[in-house]
Amino acid sequence: MQTFTVHQGLVAPVDRDNVDTDAIIPKQFLKSIRKTGFGPNLFDEWRYLDQPGQPGVPASARQPNPDFVLNQPRYQGASILLARKNFGCGSSREHAPWAIEQYGFRALIAPSYADIFFNNCFKNGLLPIVLPEPTVSQLFDEVLAFPGYRLTIDLERQVVLRPQGEEIPFEVQPFRKYCLLNGLDDIGLTLRHKDKIQAFEAHRLATKPWLARTFVG
Repeated sequence: MQTFTVHQGLVAPVDRDNVDTDAIIPKQFLKSIRKTGFGPNLFDEWRYLDQPGQPGVPASARQPNPDFVLNQPRYQGASILLARKNFGCGSSREHAPWAIEQYGFRALIAPSYADIFFNNCFKNGLLPIVLPEPTVSQLFDEVLAFPGYRLTIDLERQVVLRPQGEEIPFEVQPFRKYCLLNGLDDIGLTLRHKDKIQAFEAHRLATKPWLARTFVG
């Protein structure tokens, strides 16, 4: 998993409450047995006019919706997603943070998130920041007023820096912060103890060799 320390990026606003995971990545794209390739279908039903979108159809063959924020030239290359309350509600599909991360976003800012989506973001290298609703509304106003609006997120110091230098503090649980700073997902956390695991397995095999037998049923 990619580390997250300090990130500066262009901000893209999705100005809707209660954006659910089916809007983030529609259900037909969950058929894939791979963990990659979901970025082109992020917000598929809003992003394209030819509906419904189907797996395996390249973005070049689709009809983009020029009114949707991610299709507007001023937001191309955005890596910080600004959202409204209860973002990521609905089903618990982990494909939603996969699609957001694979599109190119590194962080999200919203007043609140659905719990499972919030947890899945951290497990997949995304930083979901919670800020007060009035502050988020101010950021929406600034993003819309100033093309090319960028924010800097300093995870170590737990602050969001506005272009004029003002710092907005945010909270993050210490364990989640540690994992992001060090690029550790659940597998990475386990592999920190690789030597102990190998030693345990070797000892178990030496003392209980019958466990290594293969039974053919």
